[in-house]
Amino acid sequence: MRFQALQDSGKRTHIEVEETGRRSELFGKNVFNEERMLQFLTKEAFEKVKSAIFQGTKIDRKIADQVAEGMKAWALSVGATHYTHWFQPLTGATAEKHDAFFDILPDGRAMEKFGGAQLVQQEPDASSFPSGGLRNTFEARGYTAWDPTSPAFVYKTTLCIPTIFVAYTGEALDNKAPLLRALHAIDEAATGVAQYFDKNVRKVYATLGWEQEYFLIDKALAKSRLDIVMTGRTLVGASAAKGQQLDDHYFGVIPSRVLAFMSDLEKQCTKLGIPVKTRHNEVAPNQFELAPVYEEANLSVDHNLLLMDVMEEIADKHNFMVLFHEKPFAGVNGSGKHNNWSLETDTGVNLLSPGSTPMKNLQFLTFFVNTIKAVDTYEELLRSSIASASNDHRLGANEAPPSILSIFIGKQLSDVLDELEGVSKGKLSPEEKTELKLNVVGKIPEILLDNTDRNRTSPFAFTGNKFEMRGVGSKTNCAKPMTILNTIVAKQLTDFKKEVDALIDKKNLKKDEAVFNVLREYIKTSKRIRFDGDGYGQEWKDEARKRKLSNNKNTPEALQILTAKDSIALFKDMAVMSEVELKAHQEVELEAYVLHLQIEGRVLEEMVYGHIVPSAIAYQNVLLENVNGLREVYGAAHKKFAESQLNILEQIGEHIVAIKKLTDEMTMVRKRANGLSTINKKAQSYCDNVKPYFDTIREQSDTLEKLISDNLWPFTKYRELLFAK
Repeated sequence: MRFQALQDSGKRTHIEVEETGRRSELFGKNVFNEERMLQFLTKEAFEKVKSAIFQGTKIDRKIADQVAEGMKAWALSVGATHYTHWFQPLTGATAEKHDAFFDILPDGRAMEKFGGAQLVQQEPDASSFPSGGLRNTFEARGYTAWDPTSPAFVYKTTLCIPTIFVAYTGEALDNKAPLLRALHAIDEAATGVAQYFDKNVRKVYATLGWEQEYFLIDKALAKSRLDIVMTGRTLVGASAAKGQQLDDHYFGVIPSRVLAFMSDLEKQCTKLGIPVKTRHNEVAPNQFELAPVYEEANLSVDHNLLLMDVMEEIADKHNFMVLFHEKPFAGVNGSGKHNNWSLETDTGVNLLSPGSTPMKNLQFLTFFVNTIKAVDTYEELLRSSIASASNDHRLGANEAPPSILSIFIGKQLSDVLDELEGVSKGKLSPEEKTELKLNVVGKIPEILLDNTDRNRTSPFAFTGNKFEMRGVGSKTNCAKPMTILNTIVAKQLTDFKKEVDALIDKKNLKKDEAVFNVLREYIKTSKRIRFDGDGYGQEWKDEARKRKLSNNKNTPEALQILTAKDSIALFKDMAVMSEVELKAHQEVELEAYVLHLQIEGRVLEEMVYGHIVPSAIAYQNVLLENVNGLREVYGAAHKKFAESQLNILEQIGEHIVAIKKLTDEMTMVRKRANGLSTINKKAQSYCDNVKPYFDTIREQSDTLEKLISDNLWPFTKYRELLFAK
């Protein structure tokens, strides 16, 4: 299979992609956006949908019927035959159940039918989706409900309607419902604070710009590897002589096959309203990145999930397999998905960008310091949002941030915060006000001109007008980190406003004096989270321990915080998730962790017994035939000619014994873990007892790969996977 795959991949040429005009003309062609709504909806329905999107008002049944009729007419006009509620169950992927517009009337005639009831709600069978105990298997009902804030779109021949997914008892069974609640919380909290500086602000949006890293591997080569097909990563494989050490792939010329794939992908994304903008080679061979223009966070999350679905389909068309696993290849960089987050008002102001006046810069400092304070208070919770079995391979490696949360803001902004620490308690003197406004706050825009981010190891960095969360894995649904980040910042801004209002009402401080006073305390109490150095070394780990920052190195440890008393109180106060939902989501995440490692263990076992050991024995037989042949020719003198062969025979024999012993042990340990009573114990056992075997078995396999004749090794090698163009 390996050599047939190499032969097939060697014949590939790039597939021509038809040019279909300017991107601006194609953008949103297959989206039921404002332009289509104006065309296909009544004025009343259009206004109600806009109100639902921007004010969160409910849409009644009459209007839903009107919207459904207009949406159906548009969808049919662009070739749709079916519709589906497109949702995000806790599997980490998207889900859909297609129904035809086609229906039969009582008199036997056929017609295209789609009404408000079908638009607003569906009832898919929820029994096979993870629920974390929110419902019994026999209570299969789950409901999908229309999310009007994310526009419907047509993909191929299906009208896709973005929806939330809830249990029949109302609890969230997906990642979108908690995100929408968190975005509502940040809107309310941030709007209240923004009105200190501009009374015209009526709404604040969280924005998100993600950067999607991925590997592209020739389809035939990828399918020749059992581990890639079943787990998304290589469980064995010796490093190629050349990897990424020459840095010759990074930002290099994009190979023609890949460029054709990217062009085709961008065309499809443009039609679907995904504003992809940047594409380039990444650090590792056959690794690439694309990034869009930032958008409102909910829409951005939907677009990232849709993009990943479209990428897999377009990759297949171009004879590639796209790998989103965070660490598909040992020894080269893994893949992340940096989440660039900010807050923007309905008046068009980025709250994390300084302005032209001291008051606008005080607004920037307010949201800047409150974000730092929120991350400091809830750093362990934020760490939990990026935890997964696959991302554990990447976090803490030299190409990714460490698992210890810290914030990089740069020396210039650190100096500004140090200055603000010295603000007087209570009322400010006229001289102090002038000094702050002119020489501290007033100079922030000039400072930021040179405040480029030079620290690539920071998990959470300020990069000029946004914070960049770098620990997010390439497979991760951005909804998870965005739900937690927006929740903790909403909580922090809520507390901040209470403190400022109290100083204004009870201490008779002016607004800017009260803001400075509260910010001063936050700067002092959140100092431990700020770190500008190298996050990889033991020195930072020791320093982090002194600062009492958490260091949850693996997923089972990281997820425990979700059901801590403070976490439950936080999510309840912000009306984002109930205690029942938190416990269910934690259980689902732990179950997913166990299942991923369980599958990897089983696949590794199959590879060892079914492929690696037989190949090693086959090569032993070749060597034995050679030694016996030499004996027949040279008699007793054959030993001096067969010394190397006998030495290799002995080495192979030792590694066969070792790899079988380790695999047998892993299987027994895995079975013991499976028998544990709770998911917490099971996950921790897989982490502590099963997972370590993966590396020791791999060491034996990779040594055998180097010893065995190339033509007998069953698996496509790293040099073939990573350097096929």
